[in-house]
Amino acid sequence: MRPAQHRTARVKIDFTCNICGNSNRLPGESFEREKASCSGCGSNVRTRGLVQALSLELFGVSLAITDFPRVKSLRGIGLSDSRQYADRLAGKFDYRNTYYAREPRLDIMNPPPDEFGKYDFLLASEVFEHVPPPVEVAFQNAFRLLKPDGFLLLTVPYSLGDSIIEHYPGLNQFGLVRVGDRMLLVNCSPAGDVQVFDNLVFHFGGSGAALEVREFSEAGLKEALRGAGFSNVHICSADYPPFGVVRPESWSLPVVARKAPFGFSQEAARDMLAQWAALRKSFRELGGEFWVRLGFKLGLIDRRRYFTARGNRLEPSATDSYNDEEQTKQ
Repeated sequence: MRPAQHRTARVKIDFTCNICGNSNRLPGESFEREKASCSGCGSNVRTRGLVQALSLELFGVSLAITDFPRVKSLRGIGLSDSRQYADRLAGKFDYRNTYYAREPRLDIMNPPPDEFGKYDFLLASEVFEHVPPPVEVAFQNAFRLLKPDGFLLLTVPYSLGDSIIEHYPGLNQFGLVRVGDRMLLVNCSPAGDVQVFDNLVFHFGGSGAALEVREFSEAGLKEALRGAGFSNVHICSADYPPFGVVRPESWSLPVVARKAPFGFSQEAARDMLAQWAALRKSFRELGGEFWVRLGFKLGLIDRRRYFTARGNRLEPSATDSYNDEEQTKQ
């Protein structure tokens, strides 16, 4: 259960957008999954939650994109990602955004084999509910695109039901036709039968209108991801009010599917070390900050050698003998 005070009208929540860095103040009841709630970039709870989940998977802490270390040896790919965060991620990683209907194009149902095994992470927000069936093929291809320890981070609308509902299970050769004021889906099934569907549901986003092909359930989504080969599937359910990640519901949350526990490559660790050297002059002021904690996580710093515990804080020891040149050579 989420703290009720986050969602009451009387409580104002101050937060910093982890996408653009803008400061905001909103009543607790104003936070909605799709409603814009950052006055700077227009981000919503879904997009900020996605970026926070990415930060936790990569670095183990919640960071705004502006505070992400620049690690160009980390390779990521997006499926129709929002430009709110896609352009910013491209400045931090070897990341590129792709689209289904325009360049740079990537069809997740049929990606080029020479792309397999190249990516540390794949982002897909509100995509997999629109791909043709069977959706398991899309998840299998996402698995193939990732490195052995890569992960898929996605959002889709899903219910708390038991199974995935396919609206058009026999979808094969199909197209949309407007008849008067109605939009119809016309399909030729694998058996050659012509089918006509009305009462279509469309989702509207940055790429225009997209047909809803299925309704996911949490249980069905987890099962499909595990069936595609992912060893661990995790729902990111925790709120994080400092970044305006205050969710009004307990469904349709970010999902992380891992091939194996993520770890930095040797090349990525070298990138980190180069930034360590550049930050050496302000090292003593960073004792409780991200860079030092990341150094502990990567095993680049022996905390007993460089820091002394003072209550709940770590302070640089009086015998700091850190040497940039020696550390970057290792």
